[in-house]
Amino acid sequence: MKIKLCIFLLPLFGCMSKIKSPPIATIKPHELTMHGDTRIDNYYWMRLTDEQKKAEKYDEQAQEVVDYISEENKYTQSNLSHTTKLQETLYNEIVSRIKKDDKSVPYYKNGYYYYSRYEKNKEYRIHCRKEGSLEADEEIILDENKLAEGHDYFAVGGRVVSPDNNWLAFGVDTVSRRIYDIYFKNLKTGKVISQTISNSTGSVAWANDNKTVFYTSKNQTTLLGEKIWRHKVGEKSDDKLMYHEKDDTFYNGVYKSKSGKFIIIYHSSTLISDYQILNADNPDGIFKRFTPRDFNHEYSIDHFDDKFYIITNWKAENNRLMETSDQKTSISNWKEVISHRKDVHLLSMEIFTNHLVISERKNGLRELRIINQGSGEDSYIDFGEDTYTSWISVNEEFNTNLLRYTFSSLTTPFSTYDYNMDTKKLDLKKRDEVVGGYDSNKYASERMYATARDGKTIPISLVYRKDKKLNQPQNLLLYAYGAYGSTIDPYFSSVRLSLLDRGFIYAIAHVRGGQIYGRQSYDDGKVLNKKNTFFDFIDAGKHLIQEEYTISEKLYAQGGSAGGLLIGAVVNYEPLMWKGAIAAVPFVDAVTTMADPTIPLTSGEWDEWGDPREKKYYDYMLSYSPYDQITNTEYPNMLVTSGFFDSQVQYWEPLKYVAKLRDSWQGYNKLYLHMNMEAGHSGKSGRFRRYKEYALEYAFLLDLGGIKK
Repeated sequence: MKIKLCIFLLPLFGCMSKIKSPPIATIKPHELTMHGDTRIDNYYWMRLTDEQKKAEKYDEQAQEVVDYISEENKYTQSNLSHTTKLQETLYNEIVSRIKKDDKSVPYYKNGYYYYSRYEKNKEYRIHCRKEGSLEADEEIILDENKLAEGHDYFAVGGRVVSPDNNWLAFGVDTVSRRIYDIYFKNLKTGKVISQTISNSTGSVAWANDNKTVFYTSKNQTTLLGEKIWRHKVGEKSDDKLMYHEKDDTFYNGVYKSKSGKFIIIYHSSTLISDYQILNADNPDGIFKRFTPRDFNHEYSIDHFDDKFYIITNWKAENNRLMETSDQKTSISNWKEVISHRKDVHLLSMEIFTNHLVISERKNGLRELRIINQGSGEDSYIDFGEDTYTSWISVNEEFNTNLLRYTFSSLTTPFSTYDYNMDTKKLDLKKRDEVVGGYDSNKYASERMYATARDGKTIPISLVYRKDKKLNQPQNLLLYAYGAYGSTIDPYFSSVRLSLLDRGFIYAIAHVRGGQIYGRQSYDDGKVLNKKNTFFDFIDAGKHLIQEEYTISEKLYAQGGSAGGLLIGAVVNYEPLMWKGAIAAVPFVDAVTTMADPTIPLTSGEWDEWGDPREKKYYDYMLSYSPYDQITNTEYPNMLVTSGFFDSQVQYWEPLKYVAKLRDSWQGYNKLYLHMNMEAGHSGKSGRFRRYKEYALEYAFLLDLGGIKK
């Protein structure tokens, strides 16, 4: 199988004669009828099963699909061959900025300091620990480089050490479908036992007997975690089913509370959270539901001492904090700790013996609030910048006055701090090094605000190199995501310097569908409000043109996954507004995918997009679905990327999308597809290999911008 795939994997760097005519896919009309409406999908035949993709010998259909992909890849490579040198330059430049022998900041847990490190010229992490002191001898508990040998793709899932520190459970995915095998390593002997668990989410929760673990298995159709099992390490007895979620709109999993007292099963859909708990000292016991499942109730739980702390949207749109005894967890027993605030979105928390730390979002920016549980005094950490991101990092101890958090901005590399919550003193533990030197003073970041067509405010974060920002419109790359309530905060990227140093402005449009202004921002950008996401992006672009940061001839759009749907939509709505667009692993065939629960993840997405089996959702989704709304027009230059083994957005969506675009393509702009035959949703694995695809994307943009080196 490995050899066969490599035949069709095209190197990004290589020379070949230019192919003048783009590939033409075979048309095979397929009728899709719903609500009395019939759509004709000429490229439905490109859809293969996992069995077809993995077969030792392709069947006729699979061979036709792979051959077409090969032709598209060859066309892309040949027509971008003039950028080969630029791609090489970009790749070497990007990789050169990365510290080759880097190490994470150690954290303390249960008698050991844990950290990971990289060695020069190796693609994967080495996970280590030291007993009692940072001066102690290093113990390598997992070397991913050794495990990755012989695999084109490799990823480690959860890494969980047993309470007695003697066992390590870890997950491995060698296909990029996010389906993991779980292995158990005896840390005393260094041996991995033969007993494994397949078809899992990759992580376990250890009971306090140091031999019982709980794990989640996946549904082979939906790829959602659906069953929770109990497993005895080293015993031959069959695993016991603890829970089976019959509702296929839910994601399910299991973890252990920070306190170590409870094993917790979680169930979550777009609109509902639900938990079950079990005393970790009683692994053979029965899980108890935390509180009855209720529609539109989303919450999270943390345990400390004899209490559960709950962040909940119960009668609180932007959440409030409540608490309850760990013996009486039903909602009727909950008591309020921090009340709901309409202008503040409560995101997460960290509990310490004497302090409570709250992560919240106000005015679109993350803040960290420190509450002294003795005095009641509260304060906020001053980050010193106008546009940034921050979050609570790894804090495994309760009895400490040190909070570890991470900070970054568009001009400040990722920085890990220890903050003394009593003295308010900061200790910088690590700032990511940009090898070769980086002077933040050479760059500037801004926060500006555009007005959407319905009057709502759209924040835009920008970064550029000061000496390249001239008093005239510049090349500008506008990025957004806009789904699942995921907010793209302004963060530093050393990769991005390759664009900034060549005169590009980089901008993030904080569109609805994320939660930049709290839950309402999310609700206003999903289901029957989804078009707001697209219009926000377009209106942000128009604002940047109006403010003379750029012009249409120098404006580029980029988004990936659900953000790829955004790109597909905006180039349909405003095709002449963009010089170029990058749609990475794009979700573009919205109606067909969301109407078919046999496609992985579909059933868990209906609360986000709507279920087109209901006519109102069908009509609305059809009106914006990028694949369905392609018209005979002059589209911008486009690069579409995908992974053959993508578990999130099935490869056939971008493949069909490009084929259909070619049928309607007008004018002389270019359309390219890059399908990675060895990767999934996140591209290639490994520390450095992934940057070849960044180099391809950047070369595509720079070439369009007339920048040749």
